[in-house]
Amino acid sequence: FPTSTYVKLWADTQRELDIMLQREREEFLQPEEDREKVMKMLATAYIQYLEIFRNLEEAHDHLIHQQKRAAVRQVLDGVIGRILEIKKEMVALEKSECHRMDDILMDLQRVPEDIDIPIPKYFIKENLSILQDRERFLDEILLNAGLLEQEPVTAMTLEEGIKVVQVAERARQGRARAAFMKRIYLEEKRQSQKEHQEMGKNPDDAATCIQKVWRGYRQRKETEKLREEEMVFLGMNSAEMINGTGSLPPDLEAMSSLQIGAGKANVLQGEVQEREEPSFRLELRQTEGSHIKETLQDQISQCFIECRHITGRFPDYPPENTGGSKAIFIEKHPEQVAEELAAKREAEKKEKEKNGKEEKERPAVKKPPKVGKQIVDDSWKMGPSNFLSILEEGSSQYKVFWENRDNRLDFLQDHDPELIKEGEREEVEDEIRVQVDEVMQEKLLKLKQAVDGETGARQSKAGKGEKGKKKKERHRKPRKGEHENLVMSLACRTIDSLYQELAEAGLLIKVKNVNLSDYLGYYDCLRNVPRQAGAQPMPSIPEVRQLVTLYGILPLGSQTVHENAPLVKSLLLAGPAGVGKKMLVHAICTETGANLFNLTPSNLVGKYPGRDGLLMMFHMILKVGKELQPSVVWIGGTERLYSKGAPKGEEEVNAKRLARILPPFLRALKPKDRVLLVGTTARPFDGNPGPFCKAFQKIILIPKPDYLTRCGKYFTSGPLWKHYILQSGGALTKLVNLNCLAHVSDGFTQGHIVDTVHTVLSELRLLQMPRKPLRTAEFVTSLARHDPVYKEEEETFQ
Repeated sequence: FPTSTYVKLWADTQRELDIMLQREREEFLQPEEDREKVMKMLATAYIQYLEIFRNLEEAHDHLIHQQKRAAVRQVLDGVIGRILEIKKEMVALEKSECHRMDDILMDLQRVPEDIDIPIPKYFIKENLSILQDRERFLDEILLNAGLLEQEPVTAMTLEEGIKVVQVAERARQGRARAAFMKRIYLEEKRQSQKEHQEMGKNPDDAATCIQKVWRGYRQRKETEKLREEEMVFLGMNSAEMINGTGSLPPDLEAMSSLQIGAGKANVLQGEVQEREEPSFRLELRQTEGSHIKETLQDQISQCFIECRHITGRFPDYPPENTGGSKAIFIEKHPEQVAEELAAKREAEKKEKEKNGKEEKERPAVKKPPKVGKQIVDDSWKMGPSNFLSILEEGSSQYKVFWENRDNRLDFLQDHDPELIKEGEREEVEDEIRVQVDEVMQEKLLKLKQAVDGETGARQSKAGKGEKGKKKKERHRKPRKGEHENLVMSLACRTIDSLYQELAEAGLLIKVKNVNLSDYLGYYDCLRNVPRQAGAQPMPSIPEVRQLVTLYGILPLGSQTVHENAPLVKSLLLAGPAGVGKKMLVHAICTETGANLFNLTPSNLVGKYPGRDGLLMMFHMILKVGKELQPSVVWIGGTERLYSKGAPKGEEEVNAKRLARILPPFLRALKPKDRVLLVGTTARPFDGNPGPFCKAFQKIILIPKPDYLTRCGKYFTSGPLWKHYILQSGGALTKLVNLNCLAHVSDGFTQGHIVDTVHTVLSELRLLQMPRKPLRTAEFVTSLARHDPVYKEEEETFQ
């Protein structure tokens, strides 16, 4: 069964991951001064983690055991987060987003395609029904508002109407004449048959009739057999009787059985993956509830006694908003609480003694050394990670499945009740703890009254602090610039109403269905040239795909990754016009199922005027984007927001207002909010670089296609010219020289090539293609009407 293969893949990958974790403990925690050695170590770990990521994603997509899928998912998120952390260290070390890994790839016996970053399928698969409902809702809103793009319906001219009527009339006359001639033919045939019957049958005619019937029958059987074999070969028919033998032909039997088995496996896999796990919560409350309750009460009572013995008084019970007894007593024995209290008192005593001694013997303030004499520690050490603990926990869960339990490799693997109970036991304990807190709080009050004579009016410091804080907030005067009425008005509205208003205003737009893999480009191993001092290298198209995946797709697709990975709130795509910046924005939304908000200054003309209007718009986008996350906020022509000249016109005024509102908008985004700000610009050098770079954390330069991408002579997946010509319905012959087109189109962008192909392959030209094949000169003539990206402009981007 296929499942056994992916269970084994999970096991092998988990062992490789354990080796990587052990290596990190040995190498990454040690300081290192050699920067080249550090970079090589980080790049090696980066490539190996990508291989682990690829294998885990494949195993997670095909496993059907829900608990195993959950365990693989946890490790998968941890690996993604660790890749992002290592990438951050590499960028900080080289001060560049592009890294040379050719030597390391050769040492590891890898090809450049091995550093392509896969996109997990569960980003869309787990939320497919929600995304489909949301898409239907958006289509309905746009259709009712008249904003849905449809094929234009043009009025028919008088000449065209006459031509249609003439064609229809000629067709009617042709059908009428055919029916008339058919009646004449049938009448003549009946007359001839009547004459033959009167004259008697000829033996030769009878033999000819029998031969016709037999040959027709034999040919129909032969054709039916060939058609059946073709359907079986294509996997579109099940195993049926052929030639009366009750079995398939030997050359097709093996292939058909594999296709049928694969189809059944895919159907069963989808059904089992969507199956809900049973719940044992009620059973746990009935069987273990009383024992848990007694254990909690005994533990809390013992802690009361120990604290009374150490501090001389009973402790204040923690308020409910801080977690109740769980805030102090969870998973702690009374002895541990006593030790912590004693250590705390001892630390406070030493701190007081130290402060008193420092007041008596305060040394003279030394002047800082001069800049030239400062000693800087150049040694490198890996920073703390938020994902190593997740990976270690996933490793322990893997051992539970693989080593300590019966890991059968059958297809319909069922759930493990003990694992479900382990997860639900904590939830049951939390529910019982709430009841225990009420009982124990009353018991503590009675103990204070009986032993210490307290009346219970004294509140805990935590509760008193919270109450004072709330009182302070209630009587605080609103600061200048706050729009509380605006926030309150939005708080009373539903998400659906805000979603509909943004869609009708044209700010929430429909995402074009394009994948990141549609952004074509290939690795050029000869591209690495020495970089000039202070100039950033122009990344290749595969590197652009990697950066967009790292900073845009992976964090938006996983909540765990977004909360714990290095936070990237804003991303800027900069490059000449026509290189595919808008396509990449739509690809981010397609791969993650994100909403797309269009805040391009030209799209805001006449919408939400004034500062208050922009504030309301941003509040609406924040509320809808956070509630229906992930979301992407796209601003096109971002250089207008930070242009050097004075604003002219309403569009420029809106751009300046957007620039002032962006900083508070970004501050409002927290790690839990999967909302990404994406800007696109074709002329970033027209804006002030200071605020430009502050607003966008990551800036990705988008290159024009190189020769290998335009021609793709040694690649089977198709170059740009070949891909777009075939996509538009064209046919390639020897008269179309792709190598010549690749040379001539040097300096032109993907948009130029697409526009050229669409201009040449009009409807009329497609109709003429069978008798007039395409020629290279047609594309060259159309391409010459565009202006290429000159060398001076390309150097300005660098």
